[in-house]
Amino acid sequence: MTQPNLAPIPELYVSADSAQKLKTEAGNMPSWDLTPRQICDLELLMNGGFYPLKGFLTEADYNSVVEDMHLTTGDIWPIPVNLDVSQDFADKIEPGQDIALRDQEGVILAILSVTDKWVPNKAHEAEQVFGADDLAHPAVNYLHNTAGPVYLGGPITGIQPPTHYDFRGRRDTPNELRAYFRKLGWRRIVAFQTRNPLHRAHQELTFRAAREAQANLLIHPVVGMTKPGDVDHFTRVRCYEAVLDKYPAATTHLSLLNLAMRMAGPREAVWHGIIRRNHGLTHMIVGRDHAGPGKNSKGEDFYDPYAAQELFRKYQDEIGIEMVDFKQMVYVQERAQYEPRDEVEDGATILDISGTELRRRLREGLEIPEWFSFPEVVTQLRRTSPPRNKQGFTVFFTGLSGSGKSTIANALMVKLMEMGGRPVTLLDGDVVRKHLSSELGFSKEHRDINIKRIGFVASEITKNGGIAICAPIAPYTATRRAVREMVEAGGAFIEVHVATTLEECERRDRKGLYKLAREGKIKEFTGISDPYEEPVNPELRVQTEGVDVDHAAQQVLLKLEGMGLIGLK
Repeated sequence: MTQPNLAPIPELYVSADSAQKLKTEAGNMPSWDLTPRQICDLELLMNGGFYPLKGFLTEADYNSVVEDMHLTTGDIWPIPVNLDVSQDFADKIEPGQDIALRDQEGVILAILSVTDKWVPNKAHEAEQVFGADDLAHPAVNYLHNTAGPVYLGGPITGIQPPTHYDFRGRRDTPNELRAYFRKLGWRRIVAFQTRNPLHRAHQELTFRAAREAQANLLIHPVVGMTKPGDVDHFTRVRCYEAVLDKYPAATTHLSLLNLAMRMAGPREAVWHGIIRRNHGLTHMIVGRDHAGPGKNSKGEDFYDPYAAQELFRKYQDEIGIEMVDFKQMVYVQERAQYEPRDEVEDGATILDISGTELRRRLREGLEIPEWFSFPEVVTQLRRTSPPRNKQGFTVFFTGLSGSGKSTIANALMVKLMEMGGRPVTLLDGDVVRKHLSSELGFSKEHRDINIKRIGFVASEITKNGGIAICAPIAPYTATRRAVREMVEAGGAFIEVHVATTLEECERRDRKGLYKLAREGKIKEFTGISDPYEEPVNPELRVQTEGVDVDHAAQQVLLKLEGMGLIGLK
C-alpha cells in the first residue's frame, strides 16, 4: 500500500533577503525573456514540481532522458526540460556565465548558471520522445518551428515565482498541497489529470477511481499550455467550479497545475505521475489515450489507446505512485448509467458524444443532453462557444504574387459588409507592410514576422467577434500553421488557396516584378528564387483563370455558409 511522504519537498528559491540582493546583481547580467512554455517549466522547477531536477537539463542528462527516460543519476525522468534559445543569444553566452531569466514583462524570476550549451538533434528527440518526427504532433511542430535551435542547461537559483492574477485561490505549490493533506489527515489521495471540461463520464470515472483506491480525490487540471484548439483554461476552470458541488466537499479538492503539456502520450503519463508524486499524491488515474495528441499525418492515432497505462505500470515503482487504470466510460441507455466500455454486454444500447460532436453541437446551437454533461457546464461552454453565426472568424487567402488574392479579398469584404452583422477588417499584405511592418525586409525571417503580425491582429479581431480577411503571399506552411493556431483560439480559420499558376501570375504582372526576379534584380522572390509551399488541405482552393472575381468571391461565401459562419439569403 502506497503511503504518502508529506514532508516538504526541496524548492529552488533563495530567502527573501538573498532574492533582493540577487535581483540587483541580475540587473547587470545578460537576460533571456522566457516564452510561455519556459515560464511554466521554470515555475515547476523552482517550486519542486519537477523534483529531482535542480535546473534545466545538462547535455548529458538530456541525452540520457531522450535515450532511456532516466537522468544520469539513475532517477526516472521521461521528458527533456531545457532552455531553448535563439542562435543570436546563444552566440553571446558561454558555459560558466550566469543569465537572468525574465518573464514577458521583464521581471527577473531566476538566475541560470549555464554549464552546458549545445545544438540538439531535434529529429532524433522527436523520434525518441514523441514516437515520430511528424509535424502533425503539436509538440514536434513546436520543437521544429517555435523552439530555439540551441539548448542551455544548468542549475537554477529561484528569485520569485511567476505572478498569476487568475484563480489565485485555486493554485497550490507542491508544498502547499502537502501541507493541506497533512492538515486534513488525508493519507491516500488519487489525482485526476485533465485538460478538458468535466462531463458526467468524468465524474463517474473519478468516483469509481477514488472508491477503488479507497482514497480522497484531487481534481488537478492543467492550466498551462495544452493542445492548440483546446478549450481555454478560464472557461475550463469555471466549468470545474460549476460542478464541484457534485462531489463530497470533505473528500475532494480542486487545484490548478501550471504545466506546459507536451502531449507525449506514454512518456507524458510517466511525467504526470512524477509531478503528482511531488505534490504529495499516492495514486493517479491514467485513462484511455492519456495525453494523446490525436491523429498523425497519415490519419492514424499517434499512440495505442492503452500504451500510456502499460508504460506507467512498467515504471510504477520508480515513479513512486500507484496507477488507477480506467477504460473508456460509456452511457448504457437501458440502465441509465455510465459503465466501463469493456464491461457492457453485447446488444446493450451505448450512447456517447465525441469531442468533435460536442463542438459541432455547440457550434450549431444544438441540444446537449443531460446524460452527457451537466447543465452548469453546458452554460459555461455556450458562453465562450456561441453558435458559429455569432462567432468571429478569419479568412486567410494565400497564393503567389499576382494570383488575385487582394482582388478577391476586396470583393469578399464588400459582400460581407453588405450583409452586415459583424465588423469586417481587410489585412492586405501591402497595406500591412506599410503600416505594421515598414521596417522589415523580405528575408524568410522578416516575412515570417510580417505574417505572424497579420495573424496576431486577425486573432484579436476574431476573438472579439469580428471578421478578419487576410491576403498575404504567406509562402511557408509552418508560418500559416502558427497563424491558424493563434486564430483558432478565438474562432474559425478558413484558409483559401488562390491556386493561380506561376505562368498566369507572370502573364498578369503589371509591376514587372517577375521579370526583375528572373533577371536576378530582386532576390528571394516567391515562386522564382524562393519556394512557395502549397497548402495541402486548405478549407477552399480557388482557381482564377477564366473565372471572374465575383464568382471567386461567391465561392468563398458559399464555403462560409456551409460552415455555418454566415447565413445567405
